[in-house]
Amino acid sequence: MALLVMDVQPAVVARYPDPAYLPRLATAIAAARDAGLPVIHIGVGFRPHFPEVHPRNKMFGRLAQAGPGGAPTVFVPEVAPRPDEIVVTKKRVSAFAGSDLDLILRARGIADLVLTGVATSGVVLSTLRQAADLDFGLTVLADGCLDNDPEVHRVLTGKVFPMQADVTTVADWTAGLGG
Repeated sequence: MALLVMDVQPAVVARYPDPAYLPRLATAIAAARDAGLPVIHIGVGFRPHFPEVHPRNKMFGRLAQAGPGGAPTVFVPEVAPRPDEIVVTKKRVSAFAGSDLDLILRARGIADLVLTGVATSGVVLSTLRQAADLDFGLTVLADGCLDNDPEVHRVLTGKVFPMQADVTTVADWTAGLGG
Protein backbone atom coordinates (compact mmCIF):
# COMPACT_ATOMS: atom_id res chain seq x y z
CA MET A 1 0.00 0.00 0.00
CA ALA A 2 1.15 3.55 -0.76
CA LEU A 3 -0.26 6.99 -0.03
CA LEU A 4 -0.41 9.19 -3.13
CA VAL A 5 -0.26 12.94 -2.47
CA MET A 6 -1.27 14.50 -5.77
CA ASP A 7 -0.97 18.04 -7.11
CA VAL A 8 -0.41 19.63 -3.71
CA GLN A 9 1.62 22.36 -5.38
CA PRO A 10 1.56 26.07 -4.47
CA ALA A 11 -0.12 27.28 -7.68
CA VAL A 12 -2.78 24.56 -7.42
CA VAL A 13 -3.54 24.83 -3.70
CA ALA A 14 -3.82 28.64 -3.95
CA ARG A 15 -6.91 28.18 -6.14
CA TYR A 16 -8.63 25.99 -3.54
CA PRO A 17 -8.62 27.91 -0.25
CA ASP A 18 -9.35 25.75 2.80
CA PRO A 19 -7.19 26.48 5.86
CA ALA A 20 -7.94 23.08 7.42
CA TYR A 21 -6.86 21.09 4.36
CA LEU A 22 -3.06 21.10 4.68
CA PRO A 23 -3.02 20.21 8.41
CA ARG A 24 -5.46 17.35 7.74
CA LEU A 25 -3.35 16.10 4.84
CA ALA A 26 -0.20 16.40 6.97
CA THR A 27 -1.88 14.11 9.52
CA ALA A 28 -2.43 11.44 6.85
CA ILE A 29 1.14 11.76 5.60
CA ALA A 30 2.57 11.50 9.13
CA ALA A 31 0.44 8.41 9.84
CA ALA A 32 1.59 6.74 6.62
CA ARG A 33 5.22 7.48 7.42
CA ASP A 34 4.80 6.21 10.99
CA ALA A 35 3.25 3.00 9.64
CA GLY A 36 6.15 2.51 7.23
CA LEU A 37 4.00 3.06 4.13
CA PRO A 38 5.53 4.71 1.09
CA VAL A 39 4.37 8.27 0.49
CA ILE A 40 4.55 9.15 -3.19
CA HIS A 41 4.29 12.80 -4.19
CA ILE A 42 2.90 13.51 -7.63
CA GLY A 43 2.90 16.86 -9.36
CA VAL A 44 2.47 18.31 -12.78
CA GLY A 45 5.56 19.66 -14.50
CA PHE A 46 6.84 20.42 -17.99
CA ARG A 47 10.09 21.02 -19.83
CA PRO A 48 11.10 24.55 -20.87
CA HIS A 49 8.86 25.85 -23.66
CA PHE A 50 6.24 23.15 -22.88
CA PRO A 51 6.92 20.74 -25.76
CA GLU A 52 4.54 18.20 -24.16
CA VAL A 53 1.53 20.52 -24.40
CA HIS A 54 -0.62 21.02 -27.48
CA PRO A 55 -2.46 24.35 -27.70
CA ARG A 56 -5.76 22.40 -28.06
CA ASN A 57 -5.38 21.02 -24.56
CA LYS A 58 -7.95 23.00 -22.56
CA MET A 59 -6.28 22.30 -19.23
CA PHE A 60 -2.65 23.04 -20.10
CA GLY A 61 -2.73 24.69 -23.56
CA ARG A 62 -2.56 28.23 -22.20
CA LEU A 63 0.78 27.39 -20.57
CA ALA A 64 2.33 26.64 -23.93
CA GLN A 65 1.46 30.16 -25.06
CA ALA A 66 2.50 31.85 -21.80
CA GLY A 67 6.24 31.83 -22.30
CA PRO A 68 9.28 29.68 -21.65
CA GLY A 69 8.04 28.21 -18.35
CA GLY A 70 9.02 24.69 -17.48
CA ALA A 71 9.73 25.22 -13.78
CA PRO A 72 10.54 22.13 -11.74
CA THR A 73 7.78 20.42 -9.79
CA VAL A 74 7.52 22.14 -6.40
CA PHE A 75 5.28 21.08 -3.50
CA VAL A 76 3.63 23.00 -0.67
CA PRO A 77 6.20 23.07 2.18
CA GLU A 78 3.78 21.79 4.87
CA VAL A 79 3.45 18.46 3.04
CA ALA A 80 6.59 18.40 0.91
CA PRO A 81 8.40 15.16 0.16
CA ARG A 82 11.24 14.00 2.34
CA PRO A 83 14.51 13.36 0.52
CA ASP A 84 13.93 9.59 0.62
CA GLU A 85 10.38 9.76 -0.82
CA ILE A 86 9.46 9.21 -4.44
CA VAL A 87 8.44 12.21 -6.53
CA VAL A 88 6.61 11.60 -9.79
CA THR A 89 6.19 14.31 -12.41
CA LYS A 90 3.15 13.91 -14.63
CA LYS A 91 2.22 15.70 -17.83
CA ARG A 92 -1.57 15.53 -17.71
CA VAL A 93 -4.42 15.34 -15.20
CA SER A 94 -4.11 11.68 -14.19
CA ALA A 95 -1.11 10.73 -12.07
CA PHE A 96 -0.43 7.96 -14.59
CA ALA A 97 -0.53 10.11 -17.75
CA GLY A 98 2.91 10.94 -19.01
CA SER A 99 4.61 9.60 -15.89
CA ASP A 100 6.39 6.48 -14.69
CA LEU A 101 4.02 5.95 -11.75
CA ASP A 102 2.76 2.54 -12.90
CA LEU A 103 6.33 1.34 -13.41
CA ILE A 104 7.35 2.52 -9.93
CA LEU A 105 4.33 0.91 -8.25
CA ARG A 106 4.80 -2.42 -9.99
CA ALA A 107 8.57 -2.44 -9.38
CA ARG A 108 7.90 -1.98 -5.67
CA GLY A 109 5.10 -4.56 -5.57
CA ILE A 110 2.50 -1.98 -4.54
CA ALA A 111 -1.02 -3.17 -5.32
CA ASP A 112 -3.11 -0.84 -3.13
CA LEU A 113 -3.27 2.95 -3.32
CA VAL A 114 -4.64 5.57 -0.96
CA LEU A 115 -5.55 8.69 -2.91
CA THR A 116 -5.39 12.30 -1.73
CA GLY A 117 -5.01 15.54 -3.64
CA VAL A 118 -6.26 18.64 -5.32
CA ALA A 119 -8.68 18.57 -7.06
CA THR A 120 -11.24 15.89 -6.40
CA SER A 121 -12.73 16.44 -9.86
CA GLY A 122 -9.30 16.55 -11.49
CA VAL A 123 -6.31 14.45 -10.49
CA VAL A 124 -8.20 12.32 -7.97
CA LEU A 125 -11.01 11.37 -10.36
CA SER A 126 -8.67 10.76 -13.31
CA THR A 127 -6.18 8.76 -11.26
CA LEU A 128 -8.89 6.69 -9.58
CA ARG A 129 -10.41 5.70 -12.93
CA GLN A 130 -7.08 4.74 -14.45
CA ALA A 131 -5.88 2.94 -11.31
CA ALA A 132 -9.11 0.94 -11.17
CA ASP A 133 -8.64 -0.06 -14.81
CA LEU A 134 -5.11 -1.18 -13.89
CA ASP A 135 -6.55 -3.36 -11.09
CA PHE A 136 -5.13 -1.49 -8.10
CA GLY A 137 -6.99 -1.71 -4.81
CA LEU A 138 -8.16 1.81 -3.99
CA THR A 139 -9.00 3.93 -0.99
CA VAL A 140 -9.89 7.61 -1.21
CA LEU A 141 -9.49 9.88 1.80
CA ALA A 142 -12.51 12.11 1.13
CA ASP A 143 -11.31 14.94 3.36
CA GLY A 144 -7.78 14.44 2.04
CA CYS A 145 -9.12 15.70 -1.29
CA LEU A 146 -10.23 19.22 -2.12
CA ASP A 147 -12.37 20.75 -4.83
CA ASN A 148 -13.63 24.26 -5.57
CA ASP A 149 -17.17 22.96 -5.89
CA PRO A 150 -18.42 21.32 -2.67
CA GLU A 151 -21.33 19.67 -4.49
CA VAL A 152 -19.03 18.07 -7.07
CA HIS A 153 -16.78 16.85 -4.24
CA ARG A 154 -19.80 15.43 -2.39
CA VAL A 155 -21.15 13.60 -5.45
CA LEU A 156 -17.76 12.17 -6.38
CA THR A 157 -16.82 10.99 -2.89
CA GLY A 158 -20.34 9.89 -1.97
CA LYS A 159 -21.65 8.33 -5.17
CA VAL A 160 -19.02 7.94 -7.90
CA PHE A 161 -15.83 6.89 -6.10
CA PRO A 162 -17.48 4.14 -3.97
CA MET A 163 -18.15 2.18 -7.17
CA GLN A 164 -14.37 1.64 -7.53
CA ALA A 165 -12.82 2.48 -4.15
CA ASP A 166 -13.30 2.45 -0.43
CA VAL A 167 -13.99 6.02 0.68
CA THR A 168 -13.13 7.08 4.21
CA THR A 169 -11.82 10.04 6.20
CA VAL A 170 -8.30 10.89 7.26
CA ALA A 171 -9.24 10.28 10.91
CA ASP A 172 -10.75 6.84 10.23
CA TRP A 173 -7.89 5.80 7.96
CA THR A 174 -5.20 6.88 10.41
CA ALA A 175 -7.05 5.16 13.26
CA GLY A 176 -7.02 1.96 11.19
CA LEU A 177 -3.24 2.29 10.86
CA GLY A 178 -2.96 2.55 14.61
CA GLY A 179 -2.18 6.27 14.48
